[in-house]
Amino acid sequence: MLLFKTDDSWAGLILRVCLGVVMFAHGAQKLLGWFGGNGFEGTMGFFTQKMGLPWLVAFLVIIGESLGSLGLILGFLTRFTAASFIVIMIGAIATVHWPQGFFMNWFGQQQGEGFEYHLLVMAMSAALIVIGGGKWALDGAIARWLERGEGASEQSVRRAA
Repeated sequence: MLLFKTDDSWAGLILRVCLGVVMFAHGAQKLLGWFGGNGFEGTMGFFTQKMGLPWLVAFLVIIGESLGSLGLILGFLTRFTAASFIVIMIGAIATVHWPQGFFMNWFGQQQGEGFEYHLLVMAMSAALIVIGGGKWALDGAIARWLERGEGASEQSVRRAA
C-alpha cells in the first residue's frame, strides 16, 4: 500500500514528469537508437563487452530508463522507478563518471562527462520516494482502489463474525 500512496501535490507531478521526460530521452537512446543513441544491440554490446556488465544488469538498465520513465510520467510505480533510477545513477557514477570529476564537460578541457547530472537525478528520485507521484498519478488511483478493497474486506470479516 505504501508503494502507491501519494499526496495530491503539484510538486510530485512536476518532479515525476520532468524526470520521466529526461530519463525517457536517455532510455530511448539505449533502447531505440533515438536522439543519436546506439539502440538496444549497440548499447548491450557496449555494456556487456566494453564495460563488462552482466547481461541482466545491462538489460535492466535499458528497460529501467526507457519503460520505467514512461511509467514515471504516468505516475505508475513512482517509488519503485525512482529507487531504480538511484541505483542506475550510482552504477553510472561508479563505473564511468567518477574519474571525470563533478562537472559535465560543457566548456571544460577534461575528457568525458562528470556526475553532476546523476546527482540531480538521484535528488529528484529521492524526493519522489518521499512524497510519491503527486497530482494525477496512477499510483494515487491504485491506492484509493486498494483502500476501498481493504475496507470492503474488513466489513465482510466483521459481518461474518
